[in-house]
Amino acid sequence: MVLKILLFSLLPAIVLISTGMIAAYKSPSENLRGAILHFAAGVVFSIVAVELLPGIIEKHLPLEVLLGFGSGIGLMFLIEKLTKQNLSVKGTLEGEAARGFLITMGVDIVIDGLLLGIGFAAGEEQGILLAVALTIEIMALALALAAQLTADGYTKQRITKLLLLFGGLFLVVAIAGATLFGNLSDELLETLLSFGLAALLYLVTEELLVEAHELKEKSYMTLSFFVGFILFVIIGMYV
Repeated sequence: MVLKILLFSLLPAIVLISTGMIAAYKSPSENLRGAILHFAAGVVFSIVAVELLPGIIEKHLPLEVLLGFGSGIGLMFLIEKLTKQNLSVKGTLEGEAARGFLITMGVDIVIDGLLLGIGFAAGEEQGILLAVALTIEIMALALALAAQLTADGYTKQRITKLLLLFGGLFLVVAIAGATLFGNLSDELLETLLSFGLAALLYLVTEELLVEAHELKEKSYMTLSFFVGFILFVIIGMYV
């Protein structure tokens, strides 16, 4: 089981590093970025609706759900507020937008790693689907990060080092999460899954789609959201 968790944790980490490096050396077109961001949002939303939510409802533990969901939303809004305050104070400094993005990316990586660990603690099927979904989501974030860092004058070598750091961070957090959460009670696991549910919903609505809508909108970009959603509905039927 540990080996399987390691292998599925490597997938998002490798994709993060490779996608970011490719984007740093050859920036993707705005249309491609928009389509990938929408597709990633659809995939993550599908995992929330099809995999996480039914399992959470099935346990019938409303207090744990409220606690976990409320904590997840509260933490994400707190992080957003602190990041915006930091930008408003230092926003005139060169590269500050990139530093704000790095903070957000670091938090996302930690949460995604924990979610993958929690997913495998809840069940192998959930863990595998989360690994694939988070891989696509992280690919979109890596594209956005590389584009922002390049625009702010970061060298390719510096971007590569940051990508390696984020990839290693994800791997460590995912394995630690699966190890720590493997023997939790149903109540604690339900709380953690609800926390993850809130974090993923926030990621879709306040990061992936917001980032996508800042680009010039085209109909096929929006369509890619629904393609991502239904694709993982179908995959969930067979996994």
